Amino acid sequence: MTLSEYIKQKRKINGLSQVELAARAGVGLRFVRDLEQGKQTLRMDKVNDVLALFGDCLAPVKNDSV
Repeated sequence: MTLSEYIKQKRKINGLSQVELAARAGVGLRFVRDLEQGKQTLRMDKVNDVLALFGDCLAPVKNDSV
């Protein structure tokens, strides 16, 4: 599951519109739309603002294959 799919699924499970999600997370509606559409360049702090509503966050992880 991609991040965009995850956010969209969580939003729908919680009965939120994109407008409501944006307002609760303190981000713009355009940001939520870009996030759900899988835009490749997004500010991580704003992504975490959205994820925090669902008790999640993004963080770097060690990749042993490098």
